[in-house]
This record gives sequence, structure tokens and C-alpha cells, in this order.
Amino acid sequence: MRHPWIAGLRKRASLAATMAAFAIGSVGAMKPAWALGERRIVSFDGASSGVVLAGPRGPARLLLDPQEFPGVRRAAADLQSDIARVSGARPALLQAASARKDGGGDLVIVGTLGKSALVDRLAREGRIDATALRGKWEGYLIQTVHNPMPGVARALVIAGSDKRGTIFGLYTLSEQIGVSPWHWWADVPVQRHAALVVTDGTRMTDAPVVRYRGIFLNDEAPALSGWAKEKFGGFNHRFYEKVFELLLRMRANYIWPAMWGNAFYDDDAENGRLADDMGVVIGTSHHEPMMRAHAEWAKYGKGPWDYKRNESVLRDFWQQGLRRSAGFDKVITLGMRGDGDEPMSEESNVALLQRIVNDQRAMIAKETNKPLAETPQLWALYKEVQDYYEKGMRVPDDVTLLWCDDNWGNIRRLPTPEERKRAGGAGIYYHFDYVGGPRSYKWINVTPLPKVWEQMHLARQYGADRLWIVNVGDLKPMEVPTEFFLTYAWNPEAWPAARLPDYLTLWATREFGAEHAGEIAALVEGYARFNGRRKPEQLAPDTFSALHYRESERVVADWNALAESARKLAAQLPAEKRDAFFQLVQYPVEASANLNELYATVQLNRLHAGQGRADTNALAARARDLFARDAELARQYQQDVAGGKWNHMMAQSHIGYTSWRDPTTNIMPEVREIAAPQAAALGVAVEGSAAAWPAASTLRLPAVDPFMPAPPYIEVFNRGTAPLRYTARADQPWVKLSREEGSVDSTQRIAVDVDWARVPAGTASARITVAAADGQAATVELPLRQAAAVVAATAGGVSGFVEGGGVVAIEAEHHARALAPAGRTWLRVPGHGRTLSGMTTSPAEAPAATLADGMRLEYDVHLFAAGAVKVQATLAPTLKFRPGAGFRYAVSFDDEAPRIVDVHADDSLRHWEKIVSDGAASFVSEHALDRPGRHTLKFWALDSGLVLQRLVIDAGGLQPSYLGPPESLRRP
Repeated sequence: MRHPWIAGLRKRASLAATMAAFAIGSVGAMKPAWALGERRIVSFDGASSGVVLAGPRGPARLLLDPQEFPGVRRAAADLQSDIARVSGARPALLQAASARKDGGGDLVIVGTLGKSALVDRLAREGRIDATALRGKWEGYLIQTVHNPMPGVARALVIAGSDKRGTIFGLYTLSEQIGVSPWHWWADVPVQRHAALVVTDGTRMTDAPVVRYRGIFLNDEAPALSGWAKEKFGGFNHRFYEKVFELLLRMRANYIWPAMWGNAFYDDDAENGRLADDMGVVIGTSHHEPMMRAHAEWAKYGKGPWDYKRNESVLRDFWQQGLRRSAGFDKVITLGMRGDGDEPMSEESNVALLQRIVNDQRAMIAKETNKPLAETPQLWALYKEVQDYYEKGMRVPDDVTLLWCDDNWGNIRRLPTPEERKRAGGAGIYYHFDYVGGPRSYKWINVTPLPKVWEQMHLARQYGADRLWIVNVGDLKPMEVPTEFFLTYAWNPEAWPAARLPDYLTLWATREFGAEHAGEIAALVEGYARFNGRRKPEQLAPDTFSALHYRESERVVADWNALAESARKLAAQLPAEKRDAFFQLVQYPVEASANLNELYATVQLNRLHAGQGRADTNALAARARDLFARDAELARQYQQDVAGGKWNHMMAQSHIGYTSWRDPTTNIMPEVREIAAPQAAALGVAVEGSAAAWPAASTLRLPAVDPFMPAPPYIEVFNRGTAPLRYTARADQPWVKLSREEGSVDSTQRIAVDVDWARVPAGTASARITVAAADGQAATVELPLRQAAAVVAATAGGVSGFVEGGGVVAIEAEHHARALAPAGRTWLRVPGHGRTLSGMTTSPAEAPAATLADGMRLEYDVHLFAAGAVKVQATLAPTLKFRPGAGFRYAVSFDDEAPRIVDVHADDSLRHWEKIVSDGAASFVSEHALDRPGRHTLKFWALDSGLVLQRLVIDAGGLQPSYLGPPESLRRP
């Protein structure tokens, strides 16, 4: 017989799936949306009035000026192909001079202001409203026009303020007709429509908020590099053509190319020209200055990577980088780090780095022969380089300060009001992937969108909005957060916190259709949230507790509920959508679920081996099956999906980490086996303890009360292979056992409950005897927690969150009252929490509050004893992104003086490693209560920027676990 928690997963999974279905019901009825978050301008009804892109009269004609930018012509050709892909009819692509000679359907006039004579004429005549475009960075206009030229009754004009604006307008229309940006990169099929009509009266204008928005292909071996070599021969222009198109379809404009042994300009001379033609801005990473890849130094450099000892060689090396990229659209990285993305030597100082930057800028001015402010430059304040800044190093105001996160998605610093005045502005370098301490994470997506939102919302509010770039690793596993990051960069105001739950539903609708969008959104949200609370590479057999709060069981059940839902949904989807579904949804869900169950099974195997259980070897075999299943899922991804198109993409090892370095291959966790005797032999264990009878002579259950999440259990297990018969009896009639006898092959659970109405006054405990047929018997003590107070309170009625098991656990959003002074509010960030959500304050850049301001959350609680308690507050792992003192909150009960907590008081490496590994930071304050009964717990917000996720009151019963106890019962 399988262990009860394994056998019971299906029941819990079913319950979790039901709850998930209930939760998504509120968003599942949303209207289809092809372009994420935008007003729909395309109708699929052939009877609609407007510009017909495809229909009974044939497809529209696309018209461009012969002088248009190459990138615009390329994007127009993509729109031509996209219309054919959706409708089956391919539009003609015409030059302006030949338009009148070519009869047929309606026109789509494409052009850039100042580059297209026809668009300029329409603007001069007032036929299109170009005032919203002029002077804009990457702005576009999509507008229907009547009689734009002789012989043409209707046209759709796609005009841009510059070449990328026009390109973004074209790709916006492609998305509106149903072509996903990921149509090639994730094999997302299009839904066929015979009619495509841009409705009359359409006028859409847009432009980005963040000027440079892009990705960093990094840590790209073995997955992306192996794939690119097999499919394209390497990181050449054929590879980058696909990447650049993807970026432009997502309205991004910037990239740091792959750099692990790769050199963008040197590997293929066509790479730079292609980027400039297509309209993609090239940069180099935080440690690759002056448009040279680090790999090029190993190939061409002579002498040490040391400016003090090798200045002339380095200057020549950098100068060649400038000359090679001359005339291309770029952002030049300044500064210098040590060889191989390491800090410079200890003797390096601010003065030296200052001289390096000054010399680099002089070279830029000489090579470009332009004012320096006309050449975009950035200084990445990465790791120790930020320390140089804090020690007083400065660069000229026209240089963008690129502030960085801590490689784990927590921004280290944001601009002060004075720094926001700089002409070069500020930006953010963010991470969805990282190689380094405390543990590398490269395998799949582990970043919940609400966390990205919360951190980049801070960046926007603090004025760090000139350039946003995110490390996406191998790119493929990070499809969802990558697009969200770029979408949010385009227009942060379009995505307030309250709208976050809509994003994934809109995304799922675009990729898979409206029918299952809510279910798919719940799957993607679920796996990212679960991975965000502990990254797969950091999992260990003991991460989640097998002893307390049934935590390991609950984690596995939640994961398996997602996996089961994904499998069922895959079977319901049309065959043409399953490849995309496997890549974007099913694989990350199933592989993550499998990995979590693997570690939980190994933990159980080791526990059972120590207790001598007969199922120890079966658990070892189950663990090996799960390990093999991990390899099989990767094989399916790489060989079965899309005919093997994505071979190598799941080659990243992720099992067996012992340090920040990834193992060369996945390593099966150690399991144990025992030699179980043939004869049946009684064994007994209890919830909350690793001890077991007969090795432990006495067993004690956790103290019980009526408000615990579930009654505790006794496990009766067999230490032999023959069936074991047993009986269980309590010495008190008010003890209720779910089983009183049975036959055990491996393990059976007995739930132990209490009929509180029958408990005599003054009773403190009961005893339960579990006996085998051979006369062996184990005694289990059942203590009652504060029985008299609990019974009295129950009779008199309780309200608020009620103590159970010696704790009160509260999700932050479940406050009774949210109080704030004028000009400030509490803001719920849905999904930004390991167990539910987060509560933060708005505006994010507000100055510190005082206790007198009264900004607080209040929670009504009921405790059963007076005396000392502790309050554990779990917050997002926010760093001290403002100069000065650490950020603070305060906690109080009732009218006591609040206890102020500085969340940044511990600035040690050990503390940082813990909070980023946990995905949360927990702090404890101590309090003394003068009476039992009802109290008001108050959480005071003092410094803005903090996010409260959970509160736990420890009244003496808190047990060790990773996620903490389940939320307590709440009585009205």
C-alpha cells in the first residue's frame, strides 16, 4: 500500500482544482482580446464597415514609399505574410508610384513622417492627425481615411514618427488580426478568419514611456547555444533575424546580445547591419565597454585586462569597437570591470575608473565627431560599481545611470529627487536568470509577474525609466515574464495593480483562444508563484516540512493539482495548439510538479528509513521513477514538440546543486533502502515528530484545540512485509478516532479529534493505545491546549482570527480596517506573496510616515491566554533602494506603544542570501498581552516601498516550516 499522503494527493488535487476553477470563473468570461490590453480595432465580421484587409473582394493592398526604411519594408512584408496566414489571401505589396495602376481592394498606406511623401501629404492636408506623432519617440498612428488619393475610397494609414514607430504600428496590426509575437518562437498557431476589417472611425495613437526596452541573452550555454548551433550554425544573422523580429513584435527596441564565448559583431559581420536595418538598438552588457564583447579580448587582446598596466592596448581595442559599429543605432556601455565579469582588483579605485570613463568619452567624441550628448551612453552600477558611485564617483549628466537589481529581482537603488534631474536619466538592469550565489537559476521561469510589476512600478515612480533591460537567459523558458516586462515598459499606466489578474487571461486568450483562457491563466500564474517561493535549483528534500502543518503534502498536492489540470486541458485542445501549450504551459507545470514531488518523496524515504518502515524501498523506487520522469519530460520538449524544433532547449541541469555552480548533469538525490523482515511488526508515529515507536517509548501528539486547521493524526505502519492487524483505543469517550482497527501493508493514518462539548472541566489530556495482534502496543498522549479557556470562549462566542494550535496566521489582505492619511492609500498587489498577495502603500515615492499619521492595517484577533507573544511579519525581500536609514514598519496590539522594526538593520551577506532564497523576509517583534480574548493587531507603515504579505502571532505553538501555518479560522 502506498503511503497515505501519496495516495491522498488525488483527493487534495481535485479539491485544489475545484478551487482554482472557482477562482478563475470571475475572469473567464472576459471578451477575446488579440492585442494585450489594447482596444480592439479589427473585426472578423465581413459585414462590418471599414477598411477590408481580407474578405470576399480580395485582400487589401499594402502601399509603401520607395524611399522607406529597410526595417519598415521588412515589417510590411511580415504584415503581408500575417494577413495571408490568417485569411488565406496574400495582399499585394506595392510601391507608391504603382498604386494607381493596380486595382483591387482597399489600401493600407504605410509610411514614416519625413520619409513617405504620401503620408506627409496626408498630414499636411489634415487627412490624418499627425500632431500626436511629431517629435515623439517611436510613436505610431493607425487611422482609417476616406478618399486618401484618386481612385481609392478607403484606406488604413499606419504612420510612424520615426522608423521604429512605423514598425511598431505594423506589428500592432499583426497582433490585432491574431498573430502572436510568439508565432515562431513558441509555435503559437493563428486562428483562421476569412474576413479582417479595420472598423470605420479607427484612430489609435501610441508611444512608449520607457525609451529603451530590451533583453539580455545571457548564461546561454548549454541550452540556447546548443540549439542555435544546430539550427542556425551559431549566433549569426540568421539567428538574430528571428530574435529581432520577436523583439519588434513585442515593441521592444534594444538588446544585449549573447556573450558567453560569443561576440555579436565579430561572429558574423552581417549581425550589426541586420540590427540597424531592422531597427534594433545594440548595446553590450554591464561589463563589456565600448561595443566590444568580452569574448573578443580572449581572441584579440594582448596583455592583462588592466588599464593601469595596459592602457594603450585597451584603448586601441575599444576604438576598434567604436569604428566597427559606426553609423549603427547603439547605446555605448562605459566603465570597466575585472576580466570575466569580476570586480577589478582591490587596488583599483574611484580615481582610476573616473579616468577610464573620461578617456572612453573622449574616444567617443573623436570617433563620432558629434557632441557627446547625441551618442547614448550608459554606466551600469552593477555590484561593486554602485559602491564607487556611493563613494563619490560621478559621470556627466548626459550618461544614463543604469541601476541594477541584486540578480534576484530586487532593485538595489533608485534615483533620488536630485538624481532625477540628470539629462541622461536612469534605467534598470533586471534578472529572470542568473549564474552566481547563493544559487544559480537558469532552467525555467521562476518569476511571478506581480513581483516584476511591484519592482518596476517602483522604478517608474522613482523616475528610472530611460532604459529597461532584463536578463532572460536562454529566452525560450522565459516567454511570459519577458513579454510582460516589455509590455509594462511600453505603458506602465495601462497596468495598475488591480488589473494584474487580467494580463494572463488576455495573454492566454491571444495564444489559445477564449474558451480555456481562464484555466490557462491560472496554470501559468500558479506555476510561476510556486516556483517563485523557492526556485527549483534551491530545492532540497527538507525544504518543506514533512512534520509540521502537513506542509510538504500540501505543496505536492497543489503542484499535482496544477499538473493534472494541465494534462486534462492539453487533451481538450485542438492538435494544432498542443505544441505551443506544452512549451508555454504544460512543460513548466509538469516538470516543476514532478521535481517538487521528487524532493518530497526523497524526504519521506529518508524519514521512513530512520523509522524502519516497510515502505522505505517503495519510496526509493518512486523517487527514481520521478527522476526518470524529469528526463522524459525534457525529451518530449526537445524531440517530440514541433518535430524536434527545440532540441537542446531543456539541456540545463537543475537537480543536484550543492553550490552556485550548476552540476554538469542532473544528479539523483540520495535515497535509502532497508532490509525489511517478512513478519509483520507494529510501528507507530505521530504528526509533528520524527520519532517513532518502538524506538521511542512514548509518543505525544500536538496539543489540540477546536480551532486547529485539521485534527492531528497517528500513523500506524508496518515494519515487515506480511500484513499487520492492529486496534486503536482511547481512554476517554470524548476522543474520536477515524479508525479503531485495520490491516496495514505499509501505512494507515488515524485522525484524532475531540468532542469538546463532552470534555470534563479541568481535563488536560487523554491517552490512545495502538496494539498489534501479537500483543505489542504503543501509547500516544493527546494533550489539550488551554482546554478551559477554549471551551469557555467557544461557549461565549469568538470573533476575528482565532488562535488555533497556539498561533494566529493571517494573510495581509484580510485586514479588518485599512487606515491612511489624506494623500496616501493602501494598495493590494494580487499574487505578490508566497501564499496569497501583498499590501503596500501608495504613492510609492512618498516620504516616511510617522506613527501620528496613523497609516496602518488592523486585524481583529482572539487569543486564549495573557502573556508574551511574538509577531512574525513576512514581507517581500525589498532592498534599501533609497540612501539613508533602513526602511521601517511597526507592530502593536491595542493601545500599546508600537514596536518599530528596521528591516535593513542586518545588512550581512548571510541575511541577504536567506531572504532572496526564501523569496521573502521575516521579522519578529515581541509583545506582552495583559488579558486573553479579543485584541486588535496593528501593522504600521512608516517607510514606503515595503510589501507586507503575512502576519503570524506565535502564542507558544509555532512550529518550524517554510511557508508557515495555514491561515487561521476567521469568525465574523
